[in-house]
Amino acid sequence: MEKQNFVDYVKIHCKSGKGGAGSVHFHRDKHTMKGGPDGGDGGRGGHVILRGNAQLWTLLHLKYRKHVIAENGHYGTERLRSGSEGEDVILEVPLGTVAKDFETGEVDFEIVEDGQEVIWVPGGRGGLGNNHFKSPTNQSPRHAQPGEPGIEAWKLLELKVLADVGLVGFPNAGKSTLLSVLSAAKPEIADYPFTTLVPNLGIVAYRDHKSFIMADIPGIIEGASDGKGLGIRFLKHIERNSLLLFMVSCEDKDIKTTYKILLDELKKFNKELLSKQRILAITKADLIDDELEKMLKKELPKSVQTVFISSHTKKNLDKLKDMIWTELNKPGLD
Repeated sequence: MEKQNFVDYVKIHCKSGKGGAGSVHFHRDKHTMKGGPDGGDGGRGGHVILRGNAQLWTLLHLKYRKHVIAENGHYGTERLRSGSEGEDVILEVPLGTVAKDFETGEVDFEIVEDGQEVIWVPGGRGGLGNNHFKSPTNQSPRHAQPGEPGIEAWKLLELKVLADVGLVGFPNAGKSTLLSVLSAAKPEIADYPFTTLVPNLGIVAYRDHKSFIMADIPGIIEGASDGKGLGIRFLKHIERNSLLLFMVSCEDKDIKTTYKILLDELKKFNKELLSKQRILAITKADLIDDELEKMLKKELPKSVQTVFISSHTKKNLDKLKDMIWTELNKPGLD
């Protein structure tokens, strides 16, 4: 069921509220037959607002909410009383949500903090009552402003998972197994490619009650940036990670070439990804002996930190966590 529960792309039709019209009214009471203008202003229309919620991890709750309509502002009334504002519609979204305009594809803003509120589609302003239009030459204005119309538009919500560490590797490299061992996450694990179809998040406990978040995304294959395999749909989730943990199985015929292919796919998708901190983990190290490990070390790329690990025997997992924590806490790391 987890596959169906993760939604990272939602298209919504939004309509903000129309502003209420200003009132045309003149003061009347038993002592005043012909008083001056006292029409109140109209209330503004309701906004469509996005609010960050750290307890959410998917856009599933918005998948079937295709239309969002805020309330119109209310008319102004007599005695300079303004109309009430239209009720806002607040959509709660997980952290890492990017709000876009569907027609242009332009990014409106991003939600990255819990409780952060941003007006996505503003409501129309309320019209001014006739009291604002009196003058020495026109003391009885018989007109007021109508309210501004609301805004109607198709919008997009796109979720990019927020995590400290992103696991990058080909299918069956052992990414899901590592996540399940280091954290309480329970991703689907099987001995066939593309077992992982959606990103999985896990909190990895570190020393002194410290922790960091690790994200396992579906495996990359050569040509992923061109749409092969699961394509670029999940590559976007890597953009928010502070550190990339590349994972290559020791069974691979050429670890260095495989690492280069993974780098090339990320470069084609977004060159900025190459500026992130990187660690290369050689997985399934329990399948080789110490002598073969020494031979493989000589062939590994020199431009990146490397470590041999095994999720089954837990070999070097503490060392890996130390390396990750050190990289995450380097000065200047976003």
